[in-house]
This record gives sequence, structure tokens and C-alpha cells, in this order.
Amino acid sequence: MRKRFYGYLDAQSLLATPPKKGKSSKGRKLTKAQKAKLQQQEEERRLQEEEEARLQAEKEEQERLERERKEKELERLELKDQERREDELNELRHLLEENHTAVTKWKTDAEEKANWERYMRCDGAPDPAVQQEVNTYISLWRDDPEVNITLVFKQCNVALQLMEELEALLRDVTDPHEGQKFQEGLTHLQELIHSKHHLTTEEILKRASANIDTETGNMQTVIKDDNVTLCLWANLKKNPRFKEFNFEEVGLGFELPKQLAVSNIAVRILHTRYDHLSLLTRMAHLKIHTPSHRSLSGAEEVPADTDAPEQEETKAEGEVKEDSEMQQRVEEGEQSIQGFEGRKSVASLQSRRNSAQPSDGRGSQIETQMEALGGEGNLTSPSVQLTAIDNRECVQVVDLMQHTPLGGVFYYDMFHLPPQAHHVNGWEIRKLLDKGLQVFSYPVEKSNLDDNGALTCPPVGVSVTLPDSVIFLEPPQVARWDATVKQWRMDGITDVSYEEAEGKISFKMDSFQAFVLMQETYANFPFQSWELRPLGQDSALFTVNGALIDLSITIQGDQCMLQSEQERGLSHLMGKWMSGPVLQRAMLNSGINIFVNEYTDKYVSTCSKDPLTEHAAYEQMALFASACAFSWSKWNAKCGAENLVMQVCEHLGSDPVPKGSWSLYLLGAQRSQKLEIIEKSETFCADFCPGSEFHSTFIHMLQDDMSIEGIARTRVSSYLFVDTVQSLLCATRPLMYS
Repeated sequence: MRKRFYGYLDAQSLLATPPKKGKSSKGRKLTKAQKAKLQQQEEERRLQEEEEARLQAEKEEQERLERERKEKELERLELKDQERREDELNELRHLLEENHTAVTKWKTDAEEKANWERYMRCDGAPDPAVQQEVNTYISLWRDDPEVNITLVFKQCNVALQLMEELEALLRDVTDPHEGQKFQEGLTHLQELIHSKHHLTTEEILKRASANIDTETGNMQTVIKDDNVTLCLWANLKKNPRFKEFNFEEVGLGFELPKQLAVSNIAVRILHTRYDHLSLLTRMAHLKIHTPSHRSLSGAEEVPADTDAPEQEETKAEGEVKEDSEMQQRVEEGEQSIQGFEGRKSVASLQSRRNSAQPSDGRGSQIETQMEALGGEGNLTSPSVQLTAIDNRECVQVVDLMQHTPLGGVFYYDMFHLPPQAHHVNGWEIRKLLDKGLQVFSYPVEKSNLDDNGALTCPPVGVSVTLPDSVIFLEPPQVARWDATVKQWRMDGITDVSYEEAEGKISFKMDSFQAFVLMQETYANFPFQSWELRPLGQDSALFTVNGALIDLSITIQGDQCMLQSEQERGLSHLMGKWMSGPVLQRAMLNSGINIFVNEYTDKYVSTCSKDPLTEHAAYEQMALFASACAFSWSKWNAKCGAENLVMQVCEHLGSDPVPKGSWSLYLLGAQRSQKLEIIEKSETFCADFCPGSEFHSTFIHMLQDDMSIEGIARTRVSSYLFVDTVQSLLCATRPLMYS
């Protein structure tokens, strides 16, 4: 600001001074001293203004020169980047192709080896890909009269393994006819397993009177293996004061009204650690993806999907969106990376954007490692759209994209107690029923009730200790199975009580039904921060600080290991090495979800990013994961959808990254650059760091600040390690969901 010197008096103030009494102001003149002083003040003011004008002109000239210098420097850097652009893109393309080829060959060899090992086992297990073998296996098992519970459980475990293999085939299938065959095999196996459980239940209940508990006067038993827990209670005493019973050893219990306490019934709680009912829902609304031409963005231009059957998408509030909306989203390129079977490399995109001639598609685009994942990449993104039930039915259907069943299914059933044997003169006399085990209908039909019948059928209670193989980040929600629509529903559940310290939940239902415990699928989103840092050659630590729980995944070659301070519910996973896809499934089944799919953005607020730019970042981060540390930046949400910002530094040790080592990098579709600002800057600015250059690829940008040792380490990274890191980054998408 300009400062002007003003004297104590000026001419106007002197003229405005009121005349003294007795003297006239007319004709009064300034003295010579006053005139000299005024002239001096005026001269000083003039000189001050001239000096300020000169300084301002010099400043503006300096700013102009600085702008011109920056413009020239920017032009020089852009020209330099343009000159080496093709070489950098070719080098990146070569690295990606080399890794992709090696991964593809490794996966092909592994698949052939697995097939050969299956053939050499000769254990009688059918090949899930051969429908005739599966049908023969089902027919022979169906006709098997075996009802011994131990042997039947073993047979069921073999069938469960076959179902897992069929599910894997179904995830990868592109032919609708083949997909239909796999679905039929899954359905038949599921029904047969359930039927075998009924037969063994009936066999045990037939001999209930021979196994009476002397303390309660009834029969109760618990039988379990790794996959199933069977709890049976037979009401032999019919005590009207009976209210509830707890199977203490497995943490399950039930509560009966007086009407049932005097009835000839048996109660079964069958806990399966697998969930075939949700699988039914997904299969009923599964879309088989057939091959189609892909757009440059990696999305399908015109998906030739075959619905089985034709379905719509259910929102959490019952809001329905037509299938055409999803097609429109695909055409706009808004689908998530994880849902795609294959991705074109960013090198292809950049070379196309930089080329003035249309591409013929040969040599200008490559398949990324995501396509090498195939079905593994789809493990967290099932191609399922849930059916919206007619609103007139007032059905509160669970959206299986928004909620995830955890801990398996609890089948809560009540049966008519089968006729018990009588022993007369050494003979065992038993009445045989043609219909087998019969379900006891509850509530009783209105025709069998009096006018106040509604009051005589109160709800039935059940209590469950949360399975120790899952973790609930929030109080669990309860859903019951509606067999008529093959959906989970949350209505009809009352008096819910959750004891967090004991890990126990109790509630009541109007009838005996299968139920499941559920959790919000994206409860741990969005991430608060993340970091990927090397631990050595072909070893890294990926840390995610989620909304509710923090965890880390150690990567060593193609193996991963989960680490977390939370032990309850995760003890079966902690410290165990497994492949990326296997760990991903295990974490999801345990209630730890940090993985995204094509529906995640409907339920989680994100900082929207260009999918190709984001995927290119993951590709190149994986290439340098042995020598560079990458971390979350708050500026990533401020730089726009077309750009990405992250913190990066070279880090060759296994210790944590020292504070102050990080630098900020801006990634775009055309180039990458090092930023002048730091993480603690007050505002975002995209100015490049003085002394740095522009590069067409992220890895070449990083190499400018890396040591020779660090660069050498990246060039000998294992293709399996690079593939595992990239798969993990693509499955979690930390640059978008944090």
C-alpha cells in the first residue's frame, strides 16, 4: 500500500482556521516559512509516489519475466517430454507385456498341473466340468441308503468341495448353456445335502427315547464337524413349565411358548458354516457375461449379456432401476476396474491419445495383468442383480450388495417327533411312517384355532453366540429366509437383544425359519488412509486404515498374509500365508471387507477418478513396489477427476518410512510430474517442483529421484510379486475409496 506523508498543516487547513476575535480573516497571507514547509511536503509526497511507482513497475516487470521464464521452461520441459514420450511408453509397454506373458504362462501351467493331479488321484470324485460325471455322482449318492451321521457328514464334505469347484467354474463361464448346467449341478447338490441332513436327523430322533437325559427328561445332542453343527432336542417329558434350552457347548439356544412345550415335537438348530441360500439368490439372478468388443476404456461397448432369468436391480430402499441404466453406465465407462475381465494398458491409451492417426489395434494395445486374473478378479464382484419384489406384497427384501451374510446359515426347524420304539419281550416294535420326517407347522393354521387363536401362537425365540470365525464391526443384523421368493428378509424379527461383551444375540420370530446374521458390506469404507511400502526384494506391506478397523497385508512373492490388532474372529487367518484370491475370499467370509466391485460406488462416497488413469497408476506402482513406498495424500481429493496425487519416496529398507522423506506426485493421462507443494501446504497448487521434469509415465518420473540400486531392484522384480501387488491394488482401489 502507498503511504503518503501529510504535514500537520496544509493550505486549506490554514485557510479554514477561524479568525481570532477582533481581527478579520480577509486578506490574510501565508508566511514564507509556511509556504516553504508546504512546498517541502508536496515535494516529498511527489518523490514518494514516484518511488512507489518505480518499485511497482520493477515488481511487475520481474513478475512478467518470471512468467515468461516459467512459460519457456514449461515449453522446454513439455518439448523434452514429447521427444522421449514414445521411448518411455514403449519401455513401459514392454515391462507390462513381459510380466503379463509370464503370469499367463504360470497360471496355465498351474491349471494343467492341477488337472493332472486330479486325474492321478483316482479318488472317484467327479470332474465338475463334465456334466455327465456330476450327474452320475448325484444319482449314486441319492440312492445311497447310508444314514450314519458321521459317514453322511464325510459325504457332505466331498459334495461341498465339488460345489466350490462348480462355483469357480460358474464365475468364469461365458457360455449361457454351460452356465445353466453348472447352476443345475449346484442346485441339485444343495438339495441333496439338505436331504441327507434330514435323513440323519430323522434317524437320530427315532431313537430319542433310548438317549433320554436323566437330568432334563428329554433328549438333547450336539454333533459337529468342520462345516456343520447339528443341535437336536426331543420333547419327551412335555413339561408345561419348560421355557428354553441352551446348547452350552456351541452357544446356541431356543425358547418355546407353552403351547409347544406340551407338544410331541423336536427342535433342530442346524448351523452350516457355508451359505447355500444366498447362493440360491445369486444364481436366480445371475447374468452370464458373453464375450463382446471392448471400448478403449476397458468397458464393454455393447454387452451381449444373457439374463437367467431377466432381472432388475434392487436398491436398499426397494428402489428399482432398469437394466438399461447399467448398460448406460457401461457405455459411459463408469464401471469399476475390478468387474472387468480384461483391461487395456494405459500405455495403449497414451499412445493412442498421442497419435494423430487412428489405431489399427495391432501393437498399440496390450492386455493387462487384470485379464490374467480371469475369474479370480471377479471374486469380489459377483455378476448379480437382485430382483425387486412387487411393492404390493410389502416384502422387505435384503440387498445382498449392501449387506453381507456372515458366519453361515442357522436352520431353525421344528418337527413332529417320530414314533419311538417299544421293547416287548426282547423285541423292538416301531411304527414306520411312509412320509419320513414331518415339519410341525407353526403358527398353527387358523382353521385349527379358536377366535382368539392369534394370541395362542406367540413368537419363538432363539439365541446365538457369534461364530468365532467372523468379526462384526457393528452390531449384527438378523435376516430370515423367505423360500417363496428365494430372498432374505429383515421383517418379522422382533425383540432383538445384542450383548456385545458376550458376543451373543437373541431375538424372536413368528415361525421357525432359517436365519442369518448380516453386516453392512461397506462398513469399513471409505479408507482413512493407506500405505504400500517395500520390505525387501519382492516383498511389501500394504496397510489400510479403514473407517472401523485397521489392517495390513504382507506380500511375499505371490503369497499374502493378514495382520491386524483385532484377534477375535480373525485368529484362523492371522499369520497364515495364502494366495491373493484365497485371502480375499477368506477375509470377506470373516467380515473384513476392503475390496470393491462394480456396485461399491452406489453405497460409498468416493473421490471420482478416471478409471484408466487410476488403473495405470496401479500397474506402475506394482512394478516399483520393491523399491518405492506409496501413500495416501489429502490432495488426491482436490486435484480433480482426471488427476491423481499420492506421496512417494524411494525406500530400500524394511523399517517404516521416515517422516519428511515423502514427495508429492501428480499423475494424469498424458504425463506425470513432481509437485512443489507438500502434504502440509495450506492450499493445493499443481505447479511442478523446480528442478524436476515431466514424464509420460509414472515410473520414469520416479526414476529421476531414485538411486541406481533402487532402479536395479525394480528391474528384477518377480512377475508373480508384481501381479499380486497389482491385483491387490485393483481389488481395493485406494486412490478412489480413501
